[in-house]
Amino acid sequence: MFTLAELEAAAGLVHARMPPTPAHAWPLLAGRTGAEVWIKHENHTPTGAFKLRGGLVYLDELARAEPGCPGLVTATRGNHGQSIPFAARAHGLPVTVYVPEGNATDKNRAMQAWGARLVVEGHDFEAARLASVAHAEAAGLHLVPSYHPLLVRGVATYALELFRDVPDLDAVYVPIGLGSGISGLIRTRDLLGLKTEIVGVVAAGADAYARAFEAGRPVATERAVSFADGMACRVPVPEAVAVICRGAARVLRLSEPELAAAVRMLFADTHNVAEGAGAAAFAGLWQERERMAGKRVAAILCGGNIDAAWFAEILSGGVPVPA
Repeated sequence: MFTLAELEAAAGLVHARMPPTPAHAWPLLAGRTGAEVWIKHENHTPTGAFKLRGGLVYLDELARAEPGCPGLVTATRGNHGQSIPFAARAHGLPVTVYVPEGNATDKNRAMQAWGARLVVEGHDFEAARLASVAHAEAAGLHLVPSYHPLLVRGVATYALELFRDVPDLDAVYVPIGLGSGISGLIRTRDLLGLKTEIVGVVAAGADAYARAFEAGRPVATERAVSFADGMACRVPVPEAVAVICRGAARVLRLSEPELAAAVRMLFADTHNVAEGAGAAAFAGLWQERERMAGKRVAAILCGGNIDAAWFAEILSGGVPVPA
């Protein structure tokens, strides 16, 4: 996938555009769980999510490999769709982003603010992805996938920061969308020769990767429904499934109330805003708090880009229902 030297080089590239994100041990979260809890704050990047790292590395390579590239097309539920136009601005490349119907309003606004042309098409991410593929082929544009070795290498730079800042972690909890984050964590752990457990988490209503982990092969689902839209994927990437099956300790399913409760707990105890996928890692730790009591554990707060209306509903004790 990548060597340690290649990961170090990617970290240098990323850090030229943004500083490393902090990892904090929060005592109130420790009091809730009985564990020493470190939160890796990927919500503190310029786009509010970890995906930015992958976009920077991907666009740097693309600029060298395809100097005459006429433009980019990609599909997203929001954070990947911010990372690509953010990174593309430095190269003067236009970006078209496909999103499904009912996509988060605030994420749509943010993508457009970074310069993306937004196209709404399809009932879910997979339908939007297929539409983006067709458009790229018809228009002769470069298709940026949501999972690619360069994207994994880029997002793995947060894993390198975390493992060097917080040694001797017993476990790291991480959400799974299409798999770049957990793939980067697993590869970085292995490159550093660590024994840390990597625990993936998915929404129960979008559990294709949990089914794939249990089956040892990609398993698609008919639907993927969760207010944690960053995890609402129903067709796993085979390469990601292979990495997860080899290197993850387990993959947990989280209910919508568990995800909402984690958003509330993170805000109450750290005053950080987490989107559904961003809170999912801590929700997984909360689910396994008895198992992790007395251990040193990290959770990846992968993004904070939640719609204001959903956040207000959650803080009021509710659970958002996606359109």
